[in-house]
Parts: sequence; C-alpha cells; structure tokens
Amino acid sequence: MKKKWILIAALIGLVLIGAIAAGPIMSDVETPKYQVLETQGNIEIRRYDPMIIAEVQMRGTRKTAVGNGFRLLADYIFGNNVAKRTGPMTAQAQPRKSLKIAMTAPVQQQRANDNWQISFVMPSTYTMATLPEPANERVALKVQNSRLYAAISFSGLNSDDNIQKHEKVLMAHLQKNNINVTGQPKYAFYNPPWTLPFMRRNEVLVEIIN
Repeated sequence: MKKKWILIAALIGLVLIGAIAAGPIMSDVETPKYQVLETQGNIEIRRYDPMIIAEVQMRGTRKTAVGNGFRLLADYIFGNNVAKRTGPMTAQAQPRKSLKIAMTAPVQQQRANDNWQISFVMPSTYTMATLPEPANERVALKVQNSRLYAAISFSGLNSDDNIQKHEKVLMAHLQKNNINVTGQPKYAFYNPPWTLPFMRRNEVLVEIIN
C-alpha cells in the first residue's frame, strides 16, 4: 500500500513539473504591442498599437462560445485558408496553397449584442495584403486601429466568478477616477488550458475615451 501511494505521489509530481515547464514554453508566443501609460496596483492604462485580428461571432454561454470560437480560429491559422497570389496571373495558374500561421496570445472574447466575438491577434509580420484568406466564411479579418484601454491582470481559472470579480474592481476604479469608457469589456486569456491556475495570465480590458 505504501509503495502504491509513493507511485501516485511521484506521478502527480511529474504532472506538476510538466505543467510548470510546458506553461511558459507554450505561452512564449507573440502578444499585442502596447505602451503602459499609467499603473495603479494590477490596473494599467495602455495604448495599443494597430493590429489585425481574425474574428468569429459565436452564440451560447461565454465558455461554450470561447471554446467553439477558438476551434474555428485555430482551424484557420493551422491551414484552413487560401494563400494570396504573389506572382503574375497566367493561363495555367497553379492552385493556391494554404499557409500555417504562428499562434499568438491572447485569445480574446467580447460581448456583441446576443453574440460573443472571439478573436486571435495576427502576427505582426503580416498585413491584410499578405494574410491568407479564410476558407471558412465565418472567420473575418479586421484591422483594429490604435486604441486606449484600461486593463486589470489576474491569475487563476478563467471562470465566470473570477472574471466578474476583477471586472467589478476595474469598473469601480474607472468610475472613482472619472474615466469614461466605451463598448463592452473584453476578456483576454494568455495560457494553454493545462497551465497551472496560479501561473495563468488573464485580463479584463475596457476601451476608454481619451
């Protein structure tokens, strides 16, 4: 019996070590560029650079929407797309190939009326002219201009309770400091699902009026 518990403890230890090691490695991807203008505790005022996003509109609960939206967007960046032509057109043009696009972080989620907008930020090496066209018409590519956001960062699971708790803190801070907001809050999740909760980076962001 003692050997059995030692074996179980050893297996749990290996799983924990693997999660700790894999979390940072899998999270070592390109993230949106921004400048921090002001910091107060875990709340920042940020000015984001322009970016291109791939976005889908999903229905359902927040968790269902982000899961289904993630799969559609992952399908696009992993090759369900059509590369744009770069050479001259010919009478016997070759079929266009698909491209694999590097993964970025975070996965973003924002309420839009009865839908949820789920989006990936595209790598900064691409432009609208060079990004492959989505093969799935539900995936849309959009240019997002430079914007000003207030953001609160927190660890733990991306549960509704954890998100709502930090959203309330952020909104109370903005109201107390007479900072005007526009649009719905945006949720950002930076880590793969096997990352240990205390090592995760989650954020609630809301666009503010300068």
